Amino acid sequence: MHVFVTGGTGLIGSAVVAELLGNGHTVLALARSDASALVAEAAGAEPLRGGLADLDVLRAGVAQADGVIHLAFANDFSSPEAVAKAVAEESAAIATLGEELVGSDRPFVTVSGTPYVPGRVSTEADPLPTDGPVGGRGRAVMAVLELASRGVRTTAVRLPRTVHNQGTGGFAGLLTDIARRTGLSGYPGDGAQRWPAVHALDAAVLFRLALEQAPAGTAWHAVADEGDKVRDIAAVIGRRLSLPVESVPSETYGPLGPIFAMDQPSSSTHTRQALGWEPKHPPLLEDLENIQP
Repeated sequence: MHVFVTGGTGLIGSAVVAELLGNGHTVLALARSDASALVAEAAGAEPLRGGLADLDVLRAGVAQADGVIHLAFANDFSSPEAVAKAVAEESAAIATLGEELVGSDRPFVTVSGTPYVPGRVSTEADPLPTDGPVGGRGRAVMAVLELASRGVRTTAVRLPRTVHNQGTGGFAGLLTDIARRTGLSGYPGDGAQRWPAVHALDAAVLFRLALEQAPAGTAWHAVADEGDKVRDIAAVIGRRLSLPVESVPSETYGPLGPIFAMDQPSSSTHTRQALGWEPKHPPLLEDLENIQP
């Protein structure tokens, strides 16, 4: 397939592009800057200049593609207003991509987070949250999945809180960045809350499998580690950076504070059984050993 990929030069996207190219597909990659375009070209993809807000560019990308994988998101969590802006931009973009695919039976793989279910491990059958700081992403993805009834092979890959590679990425990466900035490796509350995780290279395989195989209207969990305790994550970060490890108020993490404080383990049992996906790369706590002091 000739696949249109948004967000193809980020931590996850670059792994997805390499996975697609390595398995016989070609890639048209949305590139919002000259630097991103050069990265896409170096990876073997054809760049298409534009950003998520350039809806006509998105339509042009769909017109050239046999399938679409959406990964781009403005990861600005500096304030509630910034988060709301990023969610609104993405929602408009994926609605545009979906409408352009109506009636084509082409695959459209979009992305969300694994859901939070109080008191138990979440599964692929659980609905996405539609409230909270990023609830708009859940609403947008559910609207895309409903396009299955309008001739689009829509699927959603749900990513865990940390998608990592060489010790960077995701919520654990944010903890590392904050630790470097503050001189303290912190965790919210008692740190017993669990965050799921996956290596970016394993997640990339699942995106390809969803593109190639997944039935319309389905959701899948890219979860390798069902849930690592946040204090264990902070402990590795503290050791690697030679910093003290302590509990800090959830307000330390700004708009993400309430999410950081949640116990949110997640399962991928159905995904592994149905699509034959099997993570092979290092788990989070092992990968964090790659953090450079």
